[in-house]
Amino acid sequence: MAYHFGAHRQLMFRFVLSSLPTSRRVGKFFLVRIFLLISTTIIILPSISCAKNLYAKENLYNANSPILNPDVQLIEVYKNLAANNLQKAQLKIDELTQAYPHFQLGQLIRGDLLLMHTRSVTSFGATQNATPEKLKDFREEAIARIRAMRERPDPDLIPRSILQMRDDQKQALVVDAKRSRLYLYENNAGQLRLVSDYYISQGKFGINKFKEGDQKTPAGVYYITSHLSGAKLPDFYGPGALPINYPNEWDKLNGRSGSGIWLHGVPSENFSRPPLASDGCVVLTNPDFLKIAASIDIGKTPVIISEQIEFVNRTKWNTDRQIASKLMEDWRSDMESLNANRLMTNYSRNFKTLQGENLNVWFSKQQQSLQGLHEISIKLRDITQFRYPGKDEMIVSTFTQDTLSGKSKTSIRKRQYWIKEASRWRIIYEAQV
Repeated sequence: MAYHFGAHRQLMFRFVLSSLPTSRRVGKFFLVRIFLLISTTIIILPSISCAKNLYAKENLYNANSPILNPDVQLIEVYKNLAANNLQKAQLKIDELTQAYPHFQLGQLIRGDLLLMHTRSVTSFGATQNATPEKLKDFREEAIARIRAMRERPDPDLIPRSILQMRDDQKQALVVDAKRSRLYLYENNAGQLRLVSDYYISQGKFGINKFKEGDQKTPAGVYYITSHLSGAKLPDFYGPGALPINYPNEWDKLNGRSGSGIWLHGVPSENFSRPPLASDGCVVLTNPDFLKIAASIDIGKTPVIISEQIEFVNRTKWNTDRQIASKLMEDWRSDMESLNANRLMTNYSRNFKTLQGENLNVWFSKQQQSLQGLHEISIKLRDITQFRYPGKDEMIVSTFTQDTLSGKSKTSIRKRQYWIKEASRWRIIYEAQV
């Protein structure tokens, strides 16, 4: 018996077509027939056995959880539908909704599958009395979850944004807004390893927050500043929240405002939210939030939020690291030389402080502290370096500067924002932190 599930095939078809060249489309009509959806899906999506092997290899399948991975299970449902195996698809969706009874998307798909046993289903959410907007949210969530599995980064690739972390920074959180995904990386002596990844919701109007109330999620490099217990928060935030330090120095320098940007969970009666649903926060399912909260270190764990994360091989990553390290070493050497002209070449003419001082005013003040010194020794330690998300090529470097002059030693923590101007990297902002 053949089962009619046009709406769900269309959902998968839309997902597959989103990755095909635009030349495969003509106007609003597709040159590819619906039946290609099945074959293309089978080709593009890894087989479930391969997916399990991948997750087992990276400790990601059912990551640290006794229950199944909702994204992998959702793919299983659609693969069985594509193979016209309604009974097995029904079994998989039953397992999914039993494990996550508040998973509204899962319940909607389950209702459609139950209806398919008796008649054709030509619309997504045929059994639900949901608004078109709500059904659109469910479709977008399904697409985001399935796409994340297909576009899962190779474990041998590294986020280009992470250049260097301190040894005591054991984790990094990398948010890819386009994929609605958060990636958890482990840092072991400078080597990064992908531990797990999670579906997330972001601001209703996407990323690049500029002002309070714009319902956008900020893009940048941030740090988790505290852990708020769910017991002290409204149920809206789920089991807790992890605030980040938005706005950071670069945000303030560029006139960005707002506050209260958190990573948090969802209300107890929900499992997840649509990809674009928050007022600017990064929202996870409650089980995923608890895993993240248990793994991070307050004040140390960086959170990099970008429109789309670029993953590179180790050769490219090492090249980027060497460039960033050389910038720091050249600056250190010029600082140590006590030659003001040499040191000045490291700074952009567009340099500005949060107090509004330009380069000449700020630089003169810095030089005053070095007057009377004839020889100094400078060492840099506890260095972190990240490529900053955005249209400009930027690197944010944070480090401890130890300065030895005679028997006197001072240690200060600094942060510099380097920007590439034409072919030359220069410091556009610097301050103590």
